[in-house]
Amino acid sequence: MTPAFGIAGRSGSGKTTLIEAMLPLLAARGLRVNVIKHSHHDFQMEPPGKDSARFRAAGAQEVMVASPFRYAIVHELRDAPEPTLDEQLARLAPADLVLVEGFKQAAIPRIEVYRPAAGKPPLHAEDATFLAVATDAPLETALPCLPLNEPARVAAFICRALDLD
Repeated sequence: MTPAFGIAGRSGSGKTTLIEAMLPLLAARGLRVNVIKHSHHDFQMEPPGKDSARFRAAGAQEVMVASPFRYAIVHELRDAPEPTLDEQLARLAPADLVLVEGFKQAAIPRIEVYRPAAGKPPLHAEDATFLAVATDAPLETALPCLPLNEPARVAAFICRALDLD
């Protein structure tokens, strides 16, 4: 199974920005990388009234939108539970690494993106399973602190942690 590595943190901490910056760096290392982003909010792949939204509203369980450039599958959960992270990982195409944004409780290796200036408590203070903290300020913690504004160093840490070097 493809190794997964989590990027967790409070809302607005910069998780998405960090992942976006690391993706070309990881690709330059020759790695194929998938990403799973967890959201607590509903989302639309197409605006209401467009074809795929109409199909879903009419009762389709899954709708695939395909073009010569990409495809997407939207699966309606309706009364079903949200799939587990393992179930979601199993649906992805083969890769060398899956970066997982969110899933704060997932039992996967992960780092916390933490900005002390945001004034919110760090997650790693409540959870001993984090491997490191990517931060933009000096921080007193027993964990390794990675420079948040140097995504190459964060990517290198992840590769070392998963033995992908």
